[in-house]
Amino acid sequence: MFTGIVREIGRIRAIDQFGDTKIRIGCARTPDSMDIGASIACDGVCLTVVAKGADADGPWFDVDASAETRSKTTLGNWATGGPVNLEPAMRIGDELGGHIVSGHVDGLGEVTAVEPEGDSHRVTIRTAKDLGRFIATKGSVTINGISLTVNSVEDEGDQTSFGINIIPHTWAVTTIGQVTPGAHVNLEIDLLARYVARLAEAG
Repeated sequence: MFTGIVREIGRIRAIDQFGDTKIRIGCARTPDSMDIGASIACDGVCLTVVAKGADADGPWFDVDASAETRSKTTLGNWATGGPVNLEPAMRIGDELGGHIVSGHVDGLGEVTAVEPEGDSHRVTIRTAKDLGRFIATKGSVTINGISLTVNSVEDEGDQTSFGINIIPHTWAVTTIGQVTPGAHVNLEIDLLARYVARLAEAG
């Protein structure tokens, strides 16, 4: 499990196709601070560390991504040199600063607008309505692994648009500050919203 509080921005160092896709990600964490088999959320996708090390360019770790993962998330669009939000799995006793995040992406969203709003930025994202029904004003949503609060929601036919306000700190220390209209992002809905919807349907 994760909290949606990004710990650092890593860099994709290599992408190799050997059956599944093997991805090497450069990071600030030292190899001895990571365990083989540990889970790390990479842009909100829970992936497993399969190798680790350090070289002249700094520490790195490897993860494997299946064809299913690449097709259902933004991993299929990753490129060498690109940035990626990183968060290690939550440990017992860690502060829950965001909300409970599983690292299982529910679907993709498309950024439709990025606008300054005071010192912050308002980002508008469009997604399918069957996913949008779980997104509510003042509720939580995870975007590329970042725990964020929804400010507005509007249904538009078979799609839903929602707005989020990004404070300067989040804008600076995560990849959300690099998104532009047309970009696709990984979305994970709030677990509580999923269960409430299921209970409502069962009732």
